Amino acid sequence: MNAMILAAGRGERMRPLTDHCPKPLLTVGGKTLLDWHLERLAGAGFERVVINVAWLGELIRRHLAYHAPPRLDIRLSDEGDQALETAGGIARALPLLGSEPFVVINADVWTDIDLASLPVAPEGLAHLVLTDNPLHHPDGDFCLSADAVTTHGPGTWLTYTGLGCYRPELFAGVGLEVAPLAPLLRRAGERRQLTGQYHRGEWHDIGTPARLAALDARLSAGQDPPADAP
Repeated sequence: MNAMILAAGRGERMRPLTDHCPKPLLTVGGKTLLDWHLERLAGAGFERVVINVAWLGELIRRHLAYHAPPRLDIRLSDEGDQALETAGGIARALPLLGSEPFVVINADVWTDIDLASLPVAPEGLAHLVLTDNPLHHPDGDFCLSADAVTTHGPGTWLTYTGLGCYRPELFAGVGLEVAPLAPLLRRAGERRQLTGQYHRGEWHDIGTPARLAALDARLSAGQDPPADAP
């Protein structure tokens, strides 16, 4: 199975850290966020990983030249000066990802999930990894009942981790344009075309400098990662 890391965003909420460093190259526990993902993907048996780049993409290209795991076939999907957002970026990368289902993970999260636990082929258009709602996102994103993911109850409302397995068909009709992923997932949820799983382990949305610093301090000290800071 192929995988994609979403790494093209500007990281506005992380400024000034991201003024001169792309968000995926920010460091926690002695490794960049990008390196954490690449090592885990390689360890789970993935072979090809597509990474989309835009803001300061040349720095990511240079980093990969020296730090990419040798057993991974890494391809870059260059979006130029204008990042295409999540769905637009994935749609642009489809020729590199192939016609089979693939895994996508946001570069700006940190998680200990076993990537090998994801299904090779989702039953619907996508299979999402969901987790408990963090303090900064108390209402969650989707409702999980058994393995069905919907936009309404009954069930447990959980937060989407930014990690999922997708069929290329989910992106039918998405052109090479700026387009977010959330509306596609909500429509699929309304049509009962989503499945999902609940992740009980660690997951952190690196959305602010405070969260980055807190996670870095704990990982560097060899302690358990902290709960998400506001």
